[in-house]
Amino acid sequence: MSEGLIHSMTPTTPLEAGERVIHSFHPDSSAYRRDHAWLAAGAMALGMAILWAIGNPHAWTGAVGGLAAIAVRGFYVASDELKARWDLTDRRLLGPQTRVVRLSEIRSVRGQDAGPQGPTHVRQDRDVGPCGDRRPDRGHGLGGGMTSAKAERK
Repeated sequence: MSEGLIHSMTPTTPLEAGERVIHSFHPDSSAYRRDHAWLAAGAMALGMAILWAIGNPHAWTGAVGGLAAIAVRGFYVASDELKARWDLTDRRLLGPQTRVVRLSEIRSVRGQDAGPQGPTHVRQDRDVGPCGDRRPDRGHGLGGGMTSAKAERK
């Protein structure tokens, strides 16, 4: 593998015969910042709780440490994460480097760090055709027809 492919934040998987890219998308920078703000709030609370639990009289320093840790991570990772490109083809979802998921295996799609989170449960949803298209007799398409595992447990 060449050095360029190792650090590529675009799909490097070749298209199959007859496969075509329907849509390419990049992470949302505002969602990236929002997610990191929530991570920072959680890290600040956790840092303070741990220091308070061990009896440290300066528990407020946990907030400073949590904020600093997530801020450094956010700035360091942003340069790569926001350059990532995902390609939706008529058969698969192609992610940065060699990440590939067949559309027939996707059960739900969730956002994480401004990009799609890899599916944890895979199953073809009944409302979505084999290529992610809407089945007119079954309701919604790729966006609305996909259900979360949490919603199905109810």
